Amino acid sequence: MLTLTSPSASNPAAIPFAARPTMERSPFVFIGERLWLDFVNSEFGIRRYDALRDFESMVRWLEAAALLDVERATGIRRRAQQQPAGATASLIDGRRVRAALRGLAERGPMSDRVRVEGLVEINRVLGRSAGTRRVEQRGDGTFIRSFVPVGDAFAGLVIPVVESAADALILGELSRVRRCADPRCQRVFFDNTKNGRRRWCDMATCGNRAKAARHREKLKSH
Repeated sequence: MLTLTSPSASNPAAIPFAARPTMERSPFVFIGERLWLDFVNSEFGIRRYDALRDFESMVRWLEAAALLDVERATGIRRRAQQQPAGATASLIDGRRVRAALRGLAERGPMSDRVRVEGLVEINRVLGRSAGTRRVEQRGDGTFIRSFVPVGDAFAGLVIPVVESAADALILGELSRVRRCADPRCQRVFFDNTKNGRRRWCDMATCGNRAKAARHREKLKSH
């Protein structure tokens, strides 16, 4: 059975998500501070560049995110060769999950309907894990995780991602989720600053670009 590891297993979402360091330059960007937000960010920009262009790309993302080690990634690639239809279905499902989580990240803090839709998608994926995991909404509006002691290797690939999103609901983190202020970027991130006024997904890229643009405008006005 393929097993996955979740970086928040010991302390759900209480610590920032960090991908495993590698010697090679990764084509993926991990700046969301939470696993589920980094998964959302695998598609970004006005033209919606998709880093998950095929099943192999999704496996590489899972490796970069430290959710699959080399042995497990090799196993899932072998299974993909044996069951290409299953691998394709898994990729399509992963993109569906990502779209739902983007909605939760961008509109969840303001919309009860979006939160409910996100919750339905989270529970859909958790319900196919080795055990039935669910997130329930209590009468006071807070959320709690429940588990009933089922599975498919492909279906389980994004379970740690949706568990991270479930943690965000349970811990009430949606109010701290932001979209980058650069309209060309569209990445999302968890704002862990004290004043909650972080605007850029990354100061080294979008932040510096905005700073340079302001400088040029200032020079023009003089």
